[in-house]
Amino acid sequence: MNLIRIIVLSLFIFTQVQADTIYNLIKIPNLEIYNTKTPNKLRYLYAKQPFTIGIDNNINCYSSKKNFLDEKYKIIKKNLDKYNQKFLKKISLKYIVLCEDLSISQINTAGIPDHIMKTLILDVKFSENYFERVIHHEVFHIINDTYKELFNEKIWSDFNVKEFEYAECSTCTDKLGLDTYKKTDGFFTEYSRSTASEDMAEVFSHLMMGLDINNTDPILEKKIQFIKTNILKIDKNFIL
Repeated sequence: MNLIRIIVLSLFIFTQVQADTIYNLIKIPNLEIYNTKTPNKLRYLYAKQPFTIGIDNNINCYSSKKNFLDEKYKIIKKNLDKYNQKFLKKISLKYIVLCEDLSISQINTAGIPDHIMKTLILDVKFSENYFERVIHHEVFHIINDTYKELFNEKIWSDFNVKEFEYAECSTCTDKLGLDTYKKTDGFFTEYSRSTASEDMAEVFSHLMMGLDINNTDPILEKKIQFIKTNILKIDKNFIL
């Protein structure tokens, strides 16, 4: 009986140490390890309980049921396995946090990237129609934040027609649609029209999903080549 108590106590202490270590690394409470034994060394964590973070406590996310989390994890891992360990290290991405109903300042969002903490929070409950694509969209924000000098927004904006202007921020506009245009006209989606960084992320995510275009859109072709050229400056072996 004493041996059993010692084993149970040891497991509790070990689990608590793991939780404390995770919190010290990425400053998100109430997380547990989901999987750390992955080919590209990404560490998957999940919200055991709801958490609130941010300077103004404006980021919220909630826990998921185990069977739902397991289902979504398979999809997320399949997509993130496209990035090898070398590339992930270069872009400063190490931790994936899985939770649901993610919001920032009460605005729902598919993901929140933080290249300083090497962390990407993903909402596993985000719309199934775009779920896989937004994974790559959010990864691009990590890439962009890590390599701002490569993804110059002035150069990018000049690809568009002269009369077009982006909004000041992605939440300063009602351009939120994620359906891929049949007629692209320089943009993959309505959301692409919000800001330059969101436009870049939409181009990158479409490329990662293999959703290319025909050769009749010269503006979008320039954007595609810009993304491809600069991603290869980070890792010449990266496959887009």
